[in-house]
Amino acid sequence: QVQVVESGGGLMQPGGSLRLSCRVSGMLKVIYEMGWFRQGSGEQRERVAIMFLDGKTNYTDSVKGRFTISRDNGRRTAYLQMNNLKAEDTAIYYCRARVFADSTIGYHWGQGTQVTVSS
Repeated sequence: QVQVVESGGGLMQPGGSLRLSCRVSGMLKVIYEMGWFRQGSGEQRERVAIMFLDGKTNYTDSVKGRFTISRDNGRRTAYLQMNNLKAEDTAIYYCRARVFADSTIGYHWGQGTQVTVSS
């Protein structure tokens, strides 16, 4: 009964910043991985940023130096700080958590939050 809920999306001008949040709840033991993905109109879903259990991170090249993934383990929440936003960042952003729950390890997706970058 894992739930993944994103928040923080919205409309921002180019060059602006947004911070997305992803809260994971339910009867889970361990969060192995938290990741942010995005899907623009007519495009495939793209992995944006991942944070693994050991704290290592991985970013897609287009957001390196602009986006930062972080987490608060106590709150079971991951964040995506997005700075210097560009029009091409416009997409639905999804959070994915890889967790140990219900006696198994699996992926759980949030519903997505819209980020629109426009003047």
